[in-house]
Amino acid sequence: MKRSAGPCLVLDPARESLVSSAGAVLLRQTLRLSGAQRALSGALTPWRGRRATHDPGKILCDVAIAVALGGDCLADLALVRAQPGLFGPVASDPTVSRLVSTLAADIGASLAAIRAARAQARAAVWARRRPLAGRAGTRDGGLVIVDIDATLVTAHSDKQHATGTHKRGFGFAPMCAFVDHGEHGTGETLLAQLRPGNASPWNARDHIEAVDLALAQLPETERDQVLIRADSGGCSQALLHYLTELGLEYSIGFPAQDGVKAAIDAIPAQAWRAAIDSDGGPRDGAQVAELTTWMPTPSRASHSAARTWPPGMRVIARRERPHPGAQLRLTDRDGWRITCFATNTRAPGWTLPDLEVRHRQRARAEDRIRGQKDTGMRNLPFHGFTQNQIWLEIAALAADLLAWTQTLAFDQHEPARRWEPKRLRLRVLTVAGRIIHSGRRHRLRLPRDWPWNHLIHTGYTALHTS
Repeated sequence: MKRSAGPCLVLDPARESLVSSAGAVLLRQTLRLSGAQRALSGALTPWRGRRATHDPGKILCDVAIAVALGGDCLADLALVRAQPGLFGPVASDPTVSRLVSTLAADIGASLAAIRAARAQARAAVWARRRPLAGRAGTRDGGLVIVDIDATLVTAHSDKQHATGTHKRGFGFAPMCAFVDHGEHGTGETLLAQLRPGNASPWNARDHIEAVDLALAQLPETERDQVLIRADSGGCSQALLHYLTELGLEYSIGFPAQDGVKAAIDAIPAQAWRAAIDSDGGPRDGAQVAELTTWMPTPSRASHSAARTWPPGMRVIARRERPHPGAQLRLTDRDGWRITCFATNTRAPGWTLPDLEVRHRQRARAEDRIRGQKDTGMRNLPFHGFTQNQIWLEIAALAADLLAWTQTLAFDQHEPARRWEPKRLRLRVLTVAGRIIHSGRRHRLRLPRDWPWNHLIHTGYTALHTS
């Protein structure tokens, strides 16, 4: 019988003064640089009681840190409360619960206040280091890409407005919006709007509201060079007309219906061009073509002139042979998998293959949704609908703290800047340490052989010198 090579350990009932989330010093410093706590404290002043000991802004930031560290309910705030040397005094669970209930009772005003504070903090972070490639204020490389997508959150118990979903589940259908940081980063959560489970993923009014709320989260100097990206759930004439009126660019999935089928049958074979991968190389077995000229004129209703698509819209199709084992679709044509999208981009240098790659990178929104669900959105802990909306705002702030920390702490070529929340927590945030009191100073010591000590050190240095 082989013996384990590991040491034989016996749990010692004695306790030492340790912190279990030493890497969270980066989150705390990011919180300071962004001014998020100050902004929240000022915005939530109307909801602070006369004899309140704990500031509402500090309370929400403490909960956001707990969520950023992996918590998924208010009780997980104990993780932060148990480390006063790192996070300071933390409110009790009943105090936090009362604050959430107070904010939820005045959801319209409190939600606007929290979102305004988040936008103010985002502007401060972007002023220190813009997370996007290119030069701000220009469309050439400085484009701000906002991905809008709906998702489903399962409710495992009876909660207010939890209903059956279009995928035969039970829960909620939040509408989300994210800023895509591109190949050298992750993304930021601009919006997590809670909706009942039976809300439609094709609702044009919800998409328009999401656009307005997402734009309000961006710094004012960045709102004129925005590209809105969405799947075919956002393809409505109302939304496309609205984006055109705002002067924004868009790249939105277009359903391959009868008009598209007629155009594909009509275009000549030489109209198809070779597609490319995200690295610029050829993509085997994939081709792109513009269908705009061959699209049939939509029928108009006598009572509505809005049945037409907006001027300047282009419809671009991509066809590719399905991979072995792929499930066939009704929209497949002659063995080709057909997907389409609509865009109004006509700037020089944007070829059809480039536009198609840019639209296909919308799949990064799925990564952002997965990361947000790992950061508080998978579990909505309250019964009340408005209370769960407050929780989603806290979760969005937690996701932003993680993204802002990666932006400010690491160089754009550092792989840690692209890590998703689970990996960032495992390697950087949840490392244990010891606080040493010496010479009237408090020093945080990390484990000697931790493989990612250099990331914590370089990140800490960058955050204190920026």
